Amino acid sequence: MCGDGIHYHVVQGDGSRTPNQQQYLDGVRTHRTRPNERPTALPFPHFYRSFRDLPMSKSSDCSPQDSQPINNTASNTAAATRRSFLKTGTAASATVIAGMATVRPIRAAEPENGSAEPIRIGLVGAGGRGGGAINDSLTINQNVKLTAIADVDERKLAGLRDGTAKRHEGKVDVAEHKMHSGIDAYRRILDDPDVDVVLFATPPGFRPQYVAEAVDAGKHVFAEKPTCVDPAGYKICLSAHEQAEKNGTAIVTGTQYRRQTNYIEAIKQLHEGVIGDIIAATMRYCSSGIWFRNRQPEMSDSQYEVFNWMHHIWLSGDQIAEQAVHNIDTMNWIMGGAPESAYGSGGRFTRPEGSEMWDNIEVDYVYPGNRLVSFMCRQIPGTQGDNSNTIYCTEGRCTIKGGNSGASLVDRDGKEIWSMKGDIGAAYKQEHKDLIDSIRNGKPIVELKKTADSSMTAALGRMAAYTGKKVTWDFATNESKLDLFPKDFDINGSRPEPEFAIPGKTKLI
Repeated sequence: MCGDGIHYHVVQGDGSRTPNQQQYLDGVRTHRTRPNERPTALPFPHFYRSFRDLPMSKSSDCSPQDSQPINNTASNTAAATRRSFLKTGTAASATVIAGMATVRPIRAAEPENGSAEPIRIGLVGAGGRGGGAINDSLTINQNVKLTAIADVDERKLAGLRDGTAKRHEGKVDVAEHKMHSGIDAYRRILDDPDVDVVLFATPPGFRPQYVAEAVDAGKHVFAEKPTCVDPAGYKICLSAHEQAEKNGTAIVTGTQYRRQTNYIEAIKQLHEGVIGDIIAATMRYCSSGIWFRNRQPEMSDSQYEVFNWMHHIWLSGDQIAEQAVHNIDTMNWIMGGAPESAYGSGGRFTRPEGSEMWDNIEVDYVYPGNRLVSFMCRQIPGTQGDNSNTIYCTEGRCTIKGGNSGASLVDRDGKEIWSMKGDIGAAYKQEHKDLIDSIRNGKPIVELKKTADSSMTAALGRMAAYTGKKVTWDFATNESKLDLFPKDFDINGSRPEPEFAIPGKTKLI
């Protein structure tokens, strides 16, 4: 797939290291962009050995006859395809909500302190990010319980449940029949009347349809970023946002910097004109690598792509969407909305064969008022990291760094006039507190559109870089037919050979 002379740095199934493996491993970052979390161990080689024999959805204590897909029309496909969502939007919501009189009322409809019952949480995605999200929610919130878990890998369920129960005594009550496995196991949680809030921490390619189905089911939602990876998914998110507002159900997203105090205060001062008008900005998310998982015996093509999801664009959206969307979201927040156009470039030098990702992407985004933002993201072993945002104004400069590094403002002479330290750990927890508080107060937060706009901005930049063309926001959101989700996806089926984009050859769709 790649030219000769490229060194591939991959994790071998037997644990051995290829040439230059040590250098790569030293720079590997988990897909959870959270600095203080440990990477989750890769599934054991036998993970998919019996995967084909599993039903599409499987509860841990179900008998074989009880382990059939919830939706009998699903067959061996994943959730209803995104094409059906584009045709029908969330039209099913009216029927779903009308039938909810027989189950527990939507919690957002309750007055403040109106219920002493705990808010019950279902987790979809039992990997590292899912474990981090539920830990944050249970840590900061009172009177909440984890009551159900779903994941494609059955072996993760008990470990996450038991480990979380040890850390949060009295806040975990997941019975055996509330642990579900399979590619559509999330549906068991959506159909569960004993779940109020669903946390989604699965590969991003599935997120738009999962969130839309959760909204249709009358659930409150926490959705990790990005919320979409292409224009088709973006439209699903917009429809789901509107339906959640009609339902009175919440959607909070994993854009933690929107709740990090130093970000909030710095951007407030920018908007108040403390250092004049915003002219331009630079945004960087540069790291030294990302994980790659080798194929295990007996995996189908689809199973392997889900297993190694970061390296398949329909699932991750490439690094600009999966990781650097944090900076892009900050950029849209500062500029007051989405850009007008994008023009970019990039390439690949060190990616393993079979990866569709690029090593680096650079994009010039133009915002209203002819304000230019120079954006870069990069994942190359041995390179210098940089996670920062610098905003240039008529009377000074603002720097906002990622993680705990803090923010500052200086005047035109370079004299610091304000600074504040960062606390990303508190921000991760605050997003979950805001979600639960909004439910209890009867004023549900619905913020999906903002995050969808930022996710689509990432996709816009990727489209420009991949094709070598200037792409406008209007084209990407109104005219583009790009839909990366596989048609008639079958977890046991075959998939085309992985391909990576080549500017000048890759078409703008």
